[in-house]
Amino acid sequence: MEVAFSLKPLSSLVPVREVPLLVLVGLTGVGKSTLVEALGLPRLPDRRELVDRYVLPRYGAKPPIPREERFRYTRLFREEFPGGVAEVLARGYAAPKPLLLFDGLRGEKEVAFALENLPKAHFVLLHAREATRLKRLLARKDAFDRVALKAEELAALKALAEGVLAPEELAEALALAPWEEVLAKLKIVAEEKRNYDPEGPLRLLSGHPRALVLDTEALSPGEEVQKVKRFLRERGLLE
Repeated sequence: MEVAFSLKPLSSLVPVREVPLLVLVGLTGVGKSTLVEALGLPRLPDRRELVDRYVLPRYGAKPPIPREERFRYTRLFREEFPGGVAEVLARGYAAPKPLLLFDGLRGEKEVAFALENLPKAHFVLLHAREATRLKRLLARKDAFDRVALKAEELAALKALAEGVLAPEELAEALALAPWEEVLAKLKIVAEEKRNYDPEGPLRLLSGHPRALVLDTEALSPGEEVQKVKRFLRERGLLE
């Protein structure tokens, strides 16, 4: 169930800074949406919705737009507001609940801002290899994952994969879907890695008392839920 959220103070809402939060951190394809549904917690509008509402209009854009265009606008936003989407979240007001879930933050600066400015927030970092995230993107068939393609980009496919996928991982992906689809999803994975170094949040949150790190390749969805619920109970956030 999604709860009310606003950047304007309303009598029925309280500052997000004062609300206990569970914030998911991770890039596309790590399994955040699966965990959100499995946990069943009341949740704030997710990252995509906050970008649609408060970031894109600032630059005269509105959805739907290709993912690489969204990356460009969110990059512009981070140049103005280094905390990125975390700054939008921290400035907001929400319905008072014992615990709200937010999906999600990306990158070291967003996580650092949230750690400092959301004192009641706890974090679950989900991570997986780029090859695994690509396979999941190929499987999920989400229209949101579209990008603008040009025929001549086939020649650049291997160059795009360099530093992101090993040759055998690229070959495996090409066996799963047509090259156009692989290229579209690989552009997302590569662009995300360029914009949001996945190692940054890992450095910040590994061993942090307000954070849990999950390897979503090693764990089943059920095991992830058990670990998250144990983490929350140990901190008095869940009965």
